[in-house]
Amino acid sequence: MEKRILLEKRGRSDDEITELILDNCRSTYIDGLTDSFTALETLSLINVGLVSLKNFPKLSNLRKLELSDNRISNGLSHLMGSPKLTHLNLSGNRIKEFDELQPLKDLENLEVLDLFNNQVTLIENYREKLFQLIPSLNYLDGFDKEYVEAPSDEEDMADDGYHQQQPSQFSINGIEIDLDELEQFEAKIRQKRSKEQSGMKTTGDSIVGGPSEQAHLVHTINSHPGAASCSSSSAQDNGKDDLDLLYEEIQHKQAVARANEEEQGRKRMASFLSVLLMFTTLLAFINQICYPGVHQLLEDPQIEEADDVEEEVEAQEKGEDECLLGNPDGVSNGGVNENGATAPDE
Repeated sequence: MEKRILLEKRGRSDDEITELILDNCRSTYIDGLTDSFTALETLSLINVGLVSLKNFPKLSNLRKLELSDNRISNGLSHLMGSPKLTHLNLSGNRIKEFDELQPLKDLENLEVLDLFNNQVTLIENYREKLFQLIPSLNYLDGFDKEYVEAPSDEEDMADDGYHQQQPSQFSINGIEIDLDELEQFEAKIRQKRSKEQSGMKTTGDSIVGGPSEQAHLVHTINSHPGAASCSSSSAQDNGKDDLDLLYEEIQHKQAVARANEEEQGRKRMASFLSVLLMFTTLLAFINQICYPGVHQLLEDPQIEEADDVEEEVEAQEKGEDECLLGNPDGVSNGGVNENGATAPDE
């Protein structure tokens, strides 16, 4: 247990520790836990294997103590050094006799006690006796005197002032509203209203001043119609509801955000197109360098002329072959006879 305590401290001093979780550390007695933990408010020793509370320190600020699933049968008097204790869990232990619970009557602030899965709960009128023994007790084994279930841990935390962290934003009809900005806006509205009220009070005092002041005010308004129109427009603006002003401000911010997103999208598209153009140009340049001969061969006219000559030679050879096949004796009709004379054509 002492090593586990040293690990849970994480370099902090004893008087800085407010919560200590020592569950499953396996020890039959209290070891390493001293009176120096003066700021400790929550201590958990679940399934440790304790057989006694001997050497339990005096923890003046301890409020919640978890001792469930151990082998404790007596020695609850050692808890008297923690007078501020409000929650005590002794479920799953070996407490058999009601007399072993007598020391708990001195815990004047004890509100929640759990003795579930102890043999003492089988005693007749066990609940009535405990509620009489401990007047401050509100819940026993998860229920009050009228068998109304105790609130959950989350509700207890809320009652003690430990509220869960609320989201910083919420949405109304698809419009995201930031709570921090809403608080700032409300502060501006309150400031504006205070200024308006002070201005109205000042104006009222000047009007109440007498007929001469009223006549001077009317003359000023008549001689400066622009000021009158400005004041009327200001009054019209002030006639807007606070929620309308907030809605307009939120819409303006969202429009600006959308415009920024569109501008960023256009910039990204232009960057992409420029990169694509550079890549295409690079590919064409590499193609020209690596395969110049192929393009020259495809575009060389001499190659086409050589192909035409070869086709003509093949055609002539084919014609000679056909002539030989026409006179098997090797002599044509206009050829020479055996005597060397030219034979007439028949």
